[in-house]
Parts: sequence; C-alpha cells; structure tokens
Amino acid sequence: MKHFINLKDIPAKDLRKIIVDTKKRKNLRKKLSTLEVDKGSPLKGKMLVQMFEKASSRTRISFYLAIKQLGGGTLTLRSNELHLGQGGESISDTAKILSTYGDGFMLRTDSDKKIEDFKKYLSIPIINGLSPSSHPTQVLSDVFTVEEITKKPISKLSISWIGDSNNVLDSLIAASVKFSFKLSIGCPKKFEPGKKVRDWVKKNKRKIFIYNNAKEAVKGADVIFSDKVISLNDKINKKKKIEQFKKFKINKKLISFAKKNCIFLHCLPRGNEVSDEVFLGKKSHVWQQALNRVHVQKSILLYCFGKLR
Repeated sequence: MKHFINLKDIPAKDLRKIIVDTKKRKNLRKKLSTLEVDKGSPLKGKMLVQMFEKASSRTRISFYLAIKQLGGGTLTLRSNELHLGQGGESISDTAKILSTYGDGFMLRTDSDKKIEDFKKYLSIPIINGLSPSSHPTQVLSDVFTVEEITKKPISKLSISWIGDSNNVLDSLIAASVKFSFKLSIGCPKKFEPGKKVRDWVKKNKRKIFIYNNAKEAVKGADVIFSDKVISLNDKINKKKKIEQFKKFKINKKLISFAKKNCIFLHCLPRGNEVSDEVFLGKKSHVWQQALNRVHVQKSILLYCFGKLR
C-alpha cells in the first residue's frame, strides 16, 4: 500500500513509472468510449471514497472516470455529510470506518494536517486531491502533458511559471527536483515561494530561478504555466492583489519572449491572469491538459493499490 500525498515524498523512479504506465494506458483507450473498462479490469471490485471540503470540478470528474475505467467504483462525499463535519467524530474513528467500507480514499481539503492525520489512522491508501501546500495529481499530470506534446523528456526543457506562489507551484517546484528540469518563476517580490520550499530545494542540491519581472522569467521558455491569481479561498484585498499582478498578465507580447514553439498550460479555473488570445490560441493546450488528469490518475490509483505494471 502506497499513499500519494506530496511529490516531495515519492521516489523519482516511482513517478516515472506512473508516467510510463499512463502513456501505455492512454494509447490502449483510443477506440474505447468514456465508460468502457480497460482490458483486464485491473481494479474490479475496488471502491474509491472521495471527500471534498473544497469545490471541485476537474478533480471530482477525473477521479470518477479514472476508477470507473479501471473497473472499480466511487462514492463521493462532502465533509458536512459525515459526522466528521457535523457530529464531532474524530478523524481516527472516521478513518477506521472508511478503511472498513472502502479500498482507497481521495481527500481534497483545506488542511495539510488533516491529510497527515488520516494517513496515520487509515489502513487504505490516501490520495491528496489538493491541500494548501500541494496539488500532486495535477502537477504529475502536467509533467505527462508536457512530454506528450513536446515529445521530449521534461528534463531537457525550460519551464516557466508566471503567477502566485500557491499549492500548484509548490508541487511544480517538487517536480522540478524529482524530474531535474529548469524552473523559472515570475511573480511580484511579495509573492515569492516561501523559505521552507526554497530550503527543501537547496537541501536536494537543486536550484529554482525567481524573477520579479515576467519578461525575464519567460525568456527561452519551452513551456509557460499559470494558475488563477485569486484563488477560491483568498482572504485578502482582491483588487489590490490583481493590481500587484498587473505586469504579470500572460498575453501575446509576453509569450513572444519565450521560444517560438513555446506552449501554454493552465490548471484551471482561469481568471484575468491570461488573455483570451493566449488561452484560446494555438499555443494553449489547456483542454488536453485537463483530459490527461483522468489518464494519469488511473496510473496513480494503480500505484496506490499496488497494481502498477
């Protein structure tokens, strides 16, 4: 049994195995319809319990399809539908019940501690569907998407992130260490990655490049990543934050400083951090990126269930 909580904690060779398996599985599904099951039904009879404390569309739907295509089933819950949310039941008791009824647990939460507490008491694998410091399923899928489009290992590419320092960027930084790619980050000084994240990078003898100028951050980039500047639970002056990121808007002019064949990716939902011209343009592969969540999460599920080929 393996958990999937943070890319930092998963061996690079295991992450690569997941990506290799994803490529094979996606190729084998070319002639199958959405709910047809993969050959061999590798997770037949297995049930994934999903719990959402934060709103979700892509994570919810992609995990539903992922377990279905592997031959299993899913039950989706909101925290306020459980005694955990309303009746004061302890995480340890809830974890024991989930371990009795389900075979795996995917949690999308506003608390890193809650994921660690569940891990402590569960006897089934837990997958982090998003937490304040990490979005590992999104970023591993993004690595797969980059390699699929460019047909190159990501270690040979120059990656740029333009935007806020958030959970997606934290996971992208972890990926830059695990997959050994160059990562340049463009954001205002106030919104740079935290000391804890930067210290971890140094400890692993790697380097990230931080710029307070968007043009410098995208120079020579093969891929430009972004995310919504105002996230769902931002408890800040939103108008002020948007103003602070005004010079970091991803538009045609900014993209022109990257490589000619540069691609654009965005984990969605989008805000005004990217122009329609870029988001809907030829360099954008955001819909392919979203679809690949299903394929990568299938291989993550197989990894957690000990059935990765």
